[in-house]
Amino acid sequence: MSLSIGIVGLPNVGKSTLFSALTKKQVLIANYPFATIDPSVGVVAVPDTRLDALSKMSNTQKIVPAIVEFVDIAGLVKGASEGEGLGNQFLQNIRECDAIAEVVRLFDDEDVHHVSGTVDPLHDIEIIDMELILADLESAEKRLDRVERDAKGGDKALLAERDALLKIVPMLKDGKPARRAALDDKDLEAVRGLHLLTLKPLLYVLNRKAGTVNIDAENGERWRELQSFFERTNSQHVIVDAGVEHELSEVHDDERMDFRRELGVADDGIETLIKGGYRLLNLISFFTTGEKETRAWTIHRGDTAPVAGAAIHTDFKDKFIRAEVIAWDTLLEIGSWSGAREKGQIRAEGKEYVVQDGDVMEFRHS
Repeated sequence: MSLSIGIVGLPNVGKSTLFSALTKKQVLIANYPFATIDPSVGVVAVPDTRLDALSKMSNTQKIVPAIVEFVDIAGLVKGASEGEGLGNQFLQNIRECDAIAEVVRLFDDEDVHHVSGTVDPLHDIEIIDMELILADLESAEKRLDRVERDAKGGDKALLAERDALLKIVPMLKDGKPARRAALDDKDLEAVRGLHLLTLKPLLYVLNRKAGTVNIDAENGERWRELQSFFERTNSQHVIVDAGVEHELSEVHDDERMDFRRELGVADDGIETLIKGGYRLLNLISFFTTGEKETRAWTIHRGDTAPVAGAAIHTDFKDKFIRAEVIAWDTLLEIGSWSGAREKGQIRAEGKEYVVQDGDVMEFRHS
């Protein structure tokens, strides 16, 4: 399953620094707008201690983690929806992603220019979000005009798309993202082909900077307004220090915790972000384990056993007979698959079984 998250934000908020820390891949980092023009792509492993524990139990030769693809997209500016700052190109890059990670600057630093002249996280969010809304409004209105004409013939698919757009367009005109419209699964399917930006899952990434004044630590009006916005819109967010994480990406694992303590950054912001992105896309992992390989497989929460089997091989869905299942922690407690079978802990599940996060599975097919 190929899944991508686009990293967006205003210029000079730390997007490329964050991307480099995420992927340990060197990209152009510069203190001026449009340092990144072509999107850089990095495939990032989802940290999962369960995978490591299962591989040790099985004495595995090869470990394959779940992955998320991050795309570093150049800085948006006010007017991007009208083509300002190479905006059309950047908006298209976002459109191709499954979700959006919007980087928001929390630090005051005179040495790092802010395009608005002052650091105000909520104002920055409003600029970016409005550009996405305006871009969607243009696309949705054009499509609605055409669909209303073509749907007169009674085509069911066009009628469904028209009905969905009639819910979405007024929301966008009101300056609100399409995701706030009362859309059901039928509506979402009808407009899937439009790739609307404001229907994509969105995670705000609040970027701090060690050695400067950070708005969250200051706990003033700017921070309170930002918190109020998150609560009011039920938005997901994580906090990172992209600069610190970038430095730590070059440090050996054994020394990293000592450096964190010295820098006063206790939590692994990159791990928090990756896991946050995984949750944002409503994904879970199930596992297969053995001597040759222990692997985390990515599926959507709510997927059934045949759908999970298809993540391994398409035949596993169509020719599914049953799945043998055990929870990862139960398997570890017993110590082996054969031991779990002897104790009667391996369950046989059929086509209706909804896979749970952390299931260890073997599939039987015709």
